[in-house]
Amino acid sequence: MFNNNLKIAWRSLRTNRLFSGINILGLSLGLAITIVLFLFISYERSFDTEYEQKKDIFRVLVHTDESYDKQVLCTAPAAVAPALKTDIPTVKKAARILRHGFGETAFVKVGNTNFLEKELYWCDPELFEIFNIQIVEGKSYKALERPNTVALSQSTAKKYFGGENPIGKTILVDNEDHLEVIGVFKDFASNSSISYNAIGSFSSTFAYKEPSWGNSSFETYVQLEPNASVATTEMQMQTVLDKNVDKAGQWFSFSLQPLEKVHLFSAGYVNSYSNNIGDIAEIRNLTFLALLILLIACVNYMNLMTAKSQKRTKDVGINKTLGASSKSLVVRFYAETGLVTFISLLIGIGISALLIPAFNAITGQELQISLLLRVEMLLGLGLFWLITSLVAGSYPAFYLSRSSPKAVLNTGTNSGKGVITLRKGLVVLQFAASVVLIVAVTVINQQLQFMQQQKLGYEPENTIAVTTGGIRGAAIKQTLVEEFKSLSSVSDVAMAQGFPGISVSGRMLFKNENDESGLQLSTNHSDAEVIELLKLKLLAGKTLPLVKQEGDTLIEVVLNKKAIDYLGYSPKEAIGKNVLIGGFGNKARITGIVDDFNYESLHRPIGAYAFHNFRSEAKSFVLMRVKSADLTETLNQLKSTFESVISDAAFEYVFLDKNMERLYAQERKTAFMGLIFCVLAIFVACLGLFGLAAYTAEQRKKEIGVRKVLGASVLGIAQMLSKDFLKLVLVAVTIAFPMAYWLMTKWLQDFAYRVDLGWTVFALAGILALFIALFTVSFQAISAALANPVKSLRTE
Repeated sequence: MFNNNLKIAWRSLRTNRLFSGINILGLSLGLAITIVLFLFISYERSFDTEYEQKKDIFRVLVHTDESYDKQVLCTAPAAVAPALKTDIPTVKKAARILRHGFGETAFVKVGNTNFLEKELYWCDPELFEIFNIQIVEGKSYKALERPNTVALSQSTAKKYFGGENPIGKTILVDNEDHLEVIGVFKDFASNSSISYNAIGSFSSTFAYKEPSWGNSSFETYVQLEPNASVATTEMQMQTVLDKNVDKAGQWFSFSLQPLEKVHLFSAGYVNSYSNNIGDIAEIRNLTFLALLILLIACVNYMNLMTAKSQKRTKDVGINKTLGASSKSLVVRFYAETGLVTFISLLIGIGISALLIPAFNAITGQELQISLLLRVEMLLGLGLFWLITSLVAGSYPAFYLSRSSPKAVLNTGTNSGKGVITLRKGLVVLQFAASVVLIVAVTVINQQLQFMQQQKLGYEPENTIAVTTGGIRGAAIKQTLVEEFKSLSSVSDVAMAQGFPGISVSGRMLFKNENDESGLQLSTNHSDAEVIELLKLKLLAGKTLPLVKQEGDTLIEVVLNKKAIDYLGYSPKEAIGKNVLIGGFGNKARITGIVDDFNYESLHRPIGAYAFHNFRSEAKSFVLMRVKSADLTETLNQLKSTFESVISDAAFEYVFLDKNMERLYAQERKTAFMGLIFCVLAIFVACLGLFGLAAYTAEQRKKEIGVRKVLGASVLGIAQMLSKDFLKLVLVAVTIAFPMAYWLMTKWLQDFAYRVDLGWTVFALAGILALFIALFTVSFQAISAALANPVKSLRTE
């Protein structure tokens, strides 16, 4: 009996190849998307699950006050970890992590070979205990208590030393620190929030002997005692803060973030050391869309099966007249549905395997095709097939099988209006979702173009920043600058601590000594030429002095307009005024005012900024404006010049405009993923509309035949059939516009500078939806209008 049902199902598929192909294609796409998304969600939720004490591990978060825009920092002051461990009994272990050079690339020299190392961190030894970091070679991690020691990951040790034993050997960092290799640890998993190539001893850093409560630059993890109360511990952390910092100086408070939330619940936080930050909102949205597309595909199957029902009613009626039970017919229809969904599942798995590399390239993930062969995945796919078969086959199986023989053999019997209304409602929802996606994709792309075309207040094009972190000695740096200036392909050169697009030092700007709140000020130690090099607009005064004499204690600053607006000066009034800046005292004098410029992402409004010549921070970059005739040749010249001056450091550079584009990588990924889902949702919605059009044409074929006999034209019949469907799309557009407006208004609120939601976006989405619907329906309408009326009327 089972084999017989399969044979009948296979014959039905072959007989109705168009409908079967559409069914299989729609279900295959829905299943493929869901499979890929399931793998993605599983991977994202697997972060940090390999650590034994994961339930007791927390990251210390710092919540700033209004003067720092109420930001949430993933880094804490250096004094926090030892204070928490000493004063709070529930804190079992605590460890600080400092990114080398506050995020700068480390220049590592091993023998005569130079390396660039982006993942060097200075950590307390207890980090190894908290995360069970496995030492595979060398001494215990406790050897990191000694200054000038380092542990390397297995892959890094192999890169530095090849097949040699690295234990006891020395690496030179930034031509200054000789670090003894005391151990090799197992590489971190790709789904770990912490992932380091080299771990140096924290006792080697400036913050070890005199840890501060002010510089919040140290990612801090604590391990609590089992079953310790997190809320109680956080209250005790506030007591520790009150003990060490006066209330007037408390610009922050603490909280504990569970390790299981570090990856997915840190979007929007500042200063995270993790190179792979997820977003729980993105996962939820993608999951909803994938399931929605799968559900629509199942609904389309029911619509298409219903469209075929008129041809199958006599078959069902004859079988029931000859004694077939409703149960046997249910089994028969489910056999057909199961066969369709099984074929769709196999094709869907194949499509998902092809999609995984592209998905990895878009999202930056590391999903493996081999994950599809895991036992739990295969069991999940089997369950998936069963549920999809039950949902997709429910309507045709029960609706057709339960009809009486008289009803199904009576050609004048019409389907219930409620069923038709339901199908029309589903089509409306499908196209409403499609219109929302069209609006969303359009607005996201408009915002991306707006950000790319936005006048930033400076000119990042053809400007290169070369890292000088490995160069020791001002004389050598100056020699390098002079050599760069001598190149014909270079027009401007200046040294600076940083540049727009990366963070520099944070200080506070005060109106006067009575100003208790202050304003956050980004300060950049730089040469005088930086103003001209970046093409900043000088509103008043002049740039920094070209030469600063030794022993000169006066600090010259060039402020942006945002800063002097806070001080209450006009640009001309500000020139020559002394200004109170945290860490500078009353020794800072304003020499120039530049117009505001976007030194951060357009997500944030322009803040106060200062260029200065106080020798508090190193100038870590040489900035150059180059001629764009032949950038490849220019880069080769720059590299040769660098290596001729500096033989013991590697050449590293970045284009300022490319660095700014990096700030919007998430938006580009969202736009691309949105485009893919938009196309797929529209395609699947069109399948539903095609199914409903086919059903309507099937129901009205005798009416069409009569109209053609009475002289109706093909165009007139096509218009008659298409008119009702266009009404459905208009209803969908009416529903979609308010929803799309609300969603995109909310999304745009994350940008300080954003496009306006004009009517053209919605008009474009509506016209596009109508055009797609008309194109989809007209195919079936014209086909019905061209049919021979004799075939539809001969049974009357």
